Amino acid sequence: MTTLTLIGKPDCHLCDVASEIIDAVVAELPDAAAERIEIVEASIQEDPSLYELWWEKIPVVLIDGELHAHWRLSPERLRNALENAVRGDATTELKESL
Repeated sequence: MTTLTLIGKPDCHLCDVASEIIDAVVAELPDAAAERIEIVEASIQEDPSLYELWWEKIPVVLIDGELHAHWRLSPERLRNALENAVRGDATTELKESL
């Protein structure tokens, strides 16, 4: 499973745009890939540690805990990163099952 985390806050225009891009990109992926992506949203207003790390860079997108983007999100770059992450997860699971 690949985890995509969107860190933002309420009433943040760029956060709303990032969320829309994420939804559109995941919807365009093949079902088998989309089903392997968990989308988590977190708010800097509810988590002081996230605020400390990211307050001046929201929205922030993490893929499996690694920084993918902040401020602006490119649909093409996100699509490529998610496809690679999902492909990597499937390979890892196959190796572990052998």
